[in-house]
Amino acid sequence: MPETLTKTTSADVDVVGPSTPSSDGKRASLPAEMLKFDLDRTAIFLDVDGTLLDIAPTPLEVYVPAQLREALYALWQQLDGAIAFISGRPIAELDRIFDPLRLPAVGGHGAEIRFLPKGEIRRSRIATLDDALRADFALISKIGKGIIVEDKGYSLAIHYRQAPEYGGEIMKNVVEICKNERCDSLEVLPGKLVVEIKPGGYDKGTGLREMMSAETFKGRRPIFIGDDVTDNAAFAALPEFDGTGFSVGGIVKGATFNFDGPQDVRAWLQRLAGVDHMEGE
Repeated sequence: MPETLTKTTSADVDVVGPSTPSSDGKRASLPAEMLKFDLDRTAIFLDVDGTLLDIAPTPLEVYVPAQLREALYALWQQLDGAIAFISGRPIAELDRIFDPLRLPAVGGHGAEIRFLPKGEIRRSRIATLDDALRADFALISKIGKGIIVEDKGYSLAIHYRQAPEYGGEIMKNVVEICKNERCDSLEVLPGKLVVEIKPGGYDKGTGLREMMSAETFKGRRPIFIGDDVTDNAAFAALPEFDGTGFSVGGIVKGATFNFDGPQDVRAWLQRLAGVDHMEGE
């Protein structure tokens, strides 16, 4: 990462002001309490797809702006390491996307956790989806052009952003596959033009709680930013730590503030990190 970044020693970062970019490219004010945190006592947890990064046509096509890597690295320094991804993607996939940046991470909706950027990845012993179910769900992609079934290892995601007209038929097929108690140990979570299918027993909330028990995060107040149904469990865990929830695209239960879109999240993180500049500058 850039060697020009230096660690901020100020415990109190105040970035109040009318200069946070909004998703339409204009400058807009945010509430003061949304922009001021004691970084010595704060931990930041970030969902990735739809929160940090714009949704792409396919999961492999997401783009990470260089300014975002710079801001995340600066915050990792300023927070003494208390910043982490919480994603449905496997941690190895997060490393690939954000390379060369590595952060503490919860992957697979809580199935994996890594407490330190260069630490080992601890994996859940809860069984993943069996091969027969994977094969049946994979066939849903045949319903129509633009439907993508993403195998995340511990879970599956059926994306239909490019084919929203098939949403009803996709859910009908999911229900049919899950007949006769085949999905009793699974959670089926319809989201924003996606259906997530994952084993029960862990979620982003269990991942956040486990990360908060690590020495780097212990005793801090968490901020969590998320945008979809699978983030609800993390929002629900925040009151246990006197935390604050930020939603993206619409206020959800457990969120105090809302960003219009990922560009606004990135701009806020850049300001908080002290590397404030518009994307593309």
